[in-house]
Amino acid sequence: MESNKPDKKSPILRLWYALIYSLSGMAQAWRDEQAFRQEVVLSIVLIPCAFLLPIDLSIRLILILSMIIVLIVELINSSVEAVTDLVTKDLHDLAKKAKDCTSAAVLISLVFSGAMWALALYGWLLN
Repeated sequence: MESNKPDKKSPILRLWYALIYSLSGMAQAWRDEQAFRQEVVLSIVLIPCAFLLPIDLSIRLILILSMIIVLIVELINSSVEAVTDLVTKDLHDLAKKAKDCTSAAVLISLVFSGAMWALALYGWLLN
C-alpha cells in the first residue's frame, strides 16, 4: 500500500517542511502573543536605526543581534508556556517555575538589548 505522504527523508523536503513549520510557529506567535508582536515592531524600528547610526560594524551587529536574541527568547518563552498549559491547568510549583524562568530569560534579553543600545547611543553622542 502506497502512502500519499511525501518522502520526508529527502533533504530538500526536510528543509521545506522545516521552513513551513517555522513560519507557522512565527505566525502563531504573532497571532497569539502580544509581547512577541511588540518586540517584532520594536525590532522593525530599531534594526534600521542600527544601519543609520554612524557606528562601527561590530557595534551595529551587536545591536541587531541583541534584538534577534529578544525574539528568539520570546519564542522559547511562548513555547514553554504553551507546553506547560497543555500539561496542566492547575497551579503547580514546577509549572510556575518553568513559566517564571522563561519569563526571566525574556527580561534578561530585553535588559541586555537595552543596555547595548544605550551604550551604543552614549558612545555615539560622545563623538
